[in-house]
Amino acid sequence: MDIKNKVAVITGGASGIGAALAQRFYSEGAKAVVVADLDAEKVNQVASTIGGHSSVCDVSNEEEIKDLVKKTVSDHGSIDLFVSNAGYVTIGGLEDDDSEMRKMFDVHVMAHLYAARHSIPHMVDQGGGWLLNTSSAAGLLTQIGSLHYSVTKHAAVALAEWIQITYGDKGIGVSVLCPQAVATNIKENSPSAHLFSEDGENVASMDGVLSAEELAEVVMEALEDERFHVLPHADVEEYVRRKGDDVDRWLLGMRRFQNRLFPEGSTPADWLLS
Repeated sequence: MDIKNKVAVITGGASGIGAALAQRFYSEGAKAVVVADLDAEKVNQVASTIGGHSSVCDVSNEEEIKDLVKKTVSDHGSIDLFVSNAGYVTIGGLEDDDSEMRKMFDVHVMAHLYAARHSIPHMVDQGGGWLLNTSSAAGLLTQIGSLHYSVTKHAAVALAEWIQITYGDKGIGVSVLCPQAVATNIKENSPSAHLFSEDGENVASMDGVLSAEELAEVVMEALEDERFHVLPHADVEEYVRRKGDDVDRWLLGMRRFQNRLFPEGSTPADWLLS
């Protein structure tokens, strides 16, 4: 997948990973970059810095995704790459209200489904296209302390696998972005922001925190190589291998890791605030 002279759409593009990818696509010679986000002011700023196009969009609303795809094709003649990137994180488990799971599922899973449902027909008609769906290392492993994030990010990976299998012979490529910690404003966008320490430390940061620009570099390499898994943190590949080799041993290791993080009687919130 070569972004030069291509039309790219990026949701969650007002900051962080989305903004870094928009800038990188522009630098690589994209024909058009459409940046979408709920934050109208910030998404307009990002688009204006690269001569791109902005759109205010709620990714959990299918009609708004449909309109985003339709307008992109109408304005630019094609849609070559759809980056479904919006997301947030919460802390919690079985005690949380079911509505929290449904809300996160809409953003982390249904948004990817809507993007595929409405962009793939255009991509097939034009001879091909690519989907880049942001999941997380939690989608391949798990996220200690966050039930909803773990479940929905796993579902995002499963959806991407299904799309690749089903549409791969029709010219549709799929990549799924699975980083650990990245220096973004996800804390500010998340309902459980008060449970994070001031420096943003969390379980996912154990193997280091990448800048959004460093992540964008890995994404470009993965797209060029047409890789399904995009793993900006090299350790994740080894963790996934260990899990696949012996899932029972991996689960035991994760329990031990959790017990080291959370001494008896403490909670994930206690650790994050320490």
